[in-house]
Parts: sequence; structure tokens; C-alpha cells
Amino acid sequence: MTIHASIAAAHAATSPKTRRAPARKPAKEASLSKAERRAETTEQILDEAEYLFSKHGLYGVTLKDVAKRADVHHTLVNYYFKDKDTLFNAVFERRAEVTRELRMKALEEYETVNAGNLTVEGALHTFLDTDLDLYGSGGEGWRNYGALASQVANTPEWGAKLMDKNFDPVVLKLVDIINRALPQASKVDIFWGYHFVSGALLLTLARTGRIDKLSDGLCRSDDFPAVKARMADFMAAGFKAVCK
Repeated sequence: MTIHASIAAAHAATSPKTRRAPARKPAKEASLSKAERRAETTEQILDEAEYLFSKHGLYGVTLKDVAKRADVHHTLVNYYFKDKDTLFNAVFERRAEVTRELRMKALEEYETVNAGNLTVEGALHTFLDTDLDLYGSGGEGWRNYGALASQVANTPEWGAKLMDKNFDPVVLKLVDIINRALPQASKVDIFWGYHFVSGALLLTLARTGRIDKLSDGLCRSDDFPAVKARMADFMAAGFKAVCK
């Protein structure tokens, strides 16, 4: 399966309901197995929790808030997820697995196809463009997740551990490829370079609207194609300037 096909499959597999679904007709409900009803309810809870966590953070949301938005009894949320931390981790890891695996596959393919001719630009386009395609065309759920990931990455107390657990392998793969593309560079400079790339990507995913105001509408924080057209080349120039 190609990367573009993988992204399309990821969209389909994790596409949330942007509005609360209408009450299911009794005939349809009766036709679903117990496992199917559980899976459907679990996804609904995850979708609505993702929305709330993206807007208010871990500490600004209660299980009762999630239950109300998902239109289920709050004891059902407790039954499926035990407590808020368990629910939050399930929300975060659901899409983390998708974006991590897509980027790892893309980097491995880039590495294979371009063996002996690795470039900083190529590595960054592969890593960043794959992710920006996912967030840009994946719908409200992926954009909510992007805002949530930005919050998590900027929460030192526990967020860094969650990012480490879910994303270290793919980040280290990118660092390794860039290191081989710039063999004369210091590992220190390469890790700082990744740090700056990560900051720019997470600010983009946060979609704060600040650039909209600063540019008087010339730029939009939700314009992922515009970011994709610029970010990798901009960051590649930064790597080359630092890694002399």
C-alpha cells in the first residue's frame, strides 16, 4: 500500500462524527451485535472526549462532561475507561499510532529508494508532508487531535513522557537519516534542529489563529497546504546553516 493510500485508510479508520449522531432506530440497534454496539459506543466516547480535551485540556474536562456530549450515562464511560487518565491516554494513543506508523513507513521507503543519496530536504519533506497531509485532509477529528498533541507536548509534568512513549522511534529515525545526509554535522546541532522543527510543527497543529491576526488575513493558521509548501524547505535551510 502506498503512503497516500495509507493516509486515505487512516482517515477512514479514525474519521469521527463532527456532530452528535441522531438516536439510532430500534431496528438498526437490534441488528447490531453486542460487540458492534460496544465498539460504536466506544468510538463515540473517544470522538467526543477528543473534542473536549482539545478545547479544555486534561484538567478542564470531567467524565460527566464527556458522557453528556456523547449522550451516554456517565457510568458507561467509567465502565469502558475506568477513569479520566485512562480515557485521555486512549484518546491520545488512538491517532498517535496512525501518524507514527505512517511517518515511519514513509521514512523507511524514502531511505530505501534514496539509499546513497539522502538529503535533509528529502527527509524533512517525507516526515513533515506526510503528517501535514493527514491533519490537513483528515477532517475535524484530526485537527482536534493536532491541537491536543500540541497541548500534551507543552505539558512538562506528564506530557513529555506521553510524547516519548508514542513518538521517539519515528523521531530518532528522522534524526538518523538527517545525520547520514549531513555526516559532517554534530549530533548536538542535529538534535537542536529537530527541536526547532518540532516546535514549528506543533505550533501549526495548535491553530491558535495568531498568524491570521498578525498578517491581517493574508495567512490562515488552518491553511495546511500553505504550511506544507514552505515548512520543510525552510527547516532544511536552517539545518544547513547550523550544521556547517
